[in-house]
Amino acid sequence: MKKVLKVLKWFVLAIFAIIIILHATDNAHIVKGVRVVYLTGHTTGFIEDGNYFDVRYIDVDSGHTKPWLIHEEYNAAPLKENLQRILESTESVAFLVSRGDSIIHEQYWNGYSDTSHSNSFSAAKAITTLLVQKAIQDGYIESWNQKVVDFFPDLKGEFAQDLEIQHLAGMTSGMYWEEDYKNPFGITAKAYYSDDVWDIIKTLPIDTQPGSEFEYQSGSTMLLGMILIKATGRHLSHYASDALWKPLNAEQRAYWHIDQNMGTELAYCCFNSNARDFARFGKMNNHQGNWDGVQIIDSSFYPQSTTPSLAAHYGQGFWLTDKYNTQVFYHHGLHGQYIISIPEYNLVVVRLGETQGPKTEDKHTKLFHTIVAEIIEQYGLDYPPEPVIEKQTTKDNSNEIN
Repeated sequence: MKKVLKVLKWFVLAIFAIIIILHATDNAHIVKGVRVVYLTGHTTGFIEDGNYFDVRYIDVDSGHTKPWLIHEEYNAAPLKENLQRILESTESVAFLVSRGDSIIHEQYWNGYSDTSHSNSFSAAKAITTLLVQKAIQDGYIESWNQKVVDFFPDLKGEFAQDLEIQHLAGMTSGMYWEEDYKNPFGITAKAYYSDDVWDIIKTLPIDTQPGSEFEYQSGSTMLLGMILIKATGRHLSHYASDALWKPLNAEQRAYWHIDQNMGTELAYCCFNSNARDFARFGKMNNHQGNWDGVQIIDSSFYPQSTTPSLAAHYGQGFWLTDKYNTQVFYHHGLHGQYIISIPEYNLVVVRLGETQGPKTEDKHTKLFHTIVAEIIEQYGLDYPPEPVIEKQTTKDNSNEIN
């Protein structure tokens, strides 16, 4: 028994020493990372990790929520075999297809339902970009060409004075940042698990000429979020509620990861909601910012944001492809969180899940291309008009933070 106690004592001392060393070497975030990731049986961020973060809510307008209409042919035909197989092999938890105002197809796995919340990861980058456009319309920000030093005059780096807001949205900021989801000591992990993401981002230099190179960086979108907070004087979640979530008639409140209690939203990721409410973004995007007759986002934003900047696959917050002889653009998250807009066919596809499978040469994934090709074939222009019926939402809040 004494030997066991002695071993336990040394083990506790060793853990305590490691924690001290991590704090002393500016790696305290690893303690939180271990608790959130490794001690829950994962190797990186996962779709339910919101249960281990502090969060801030994005409220709905309880008097003006609006459920989706349900197509008369709802789930009448199964998905194509190839699509069904890849959805299941990539551990999908939700798959939704809407055409116009109605849901045509909907599937859930692993205990998820139409009210189950999960992490959107980088699909939130497009949400933050939409919020910047709304802040421009609301007069908080002058334009996409406004200089970032107007908000952060102590921004570091040789080219800090040249950085414009548009460079952050288009991933051409020139910020010193390495996007690495596996390295626990890297800047990406530090920003995700730190208790002060604001302090991390404002120390990063702009060391390459903005607008000269494309480099996908979560740090750039995080700085966008910080600009929004400075410009509006509000928490990002509260502004998102009034600017987007309530106007979209969302049915359930969403929530955003924050770095600590009463802290800052992780603007580059971690907007948590369910498939039906995520699909509202896709429908609004299909209609150039218009939601049921209300112009939430100025239509002029969409040609700008869906035109490639320095990379064929990326605009401003949105991922792009020209493979299908029709416009396709989408929100994209780490594990294959997709909110896909196909305007010509009035189609929206939402897929949420645990993994996304291999990437293709054009920077997308096999999963994404299978989804788009099969859904256009099954529900494209030749699909019958959309008679709809009302359907009650099935309430199951088992995956929602209380």
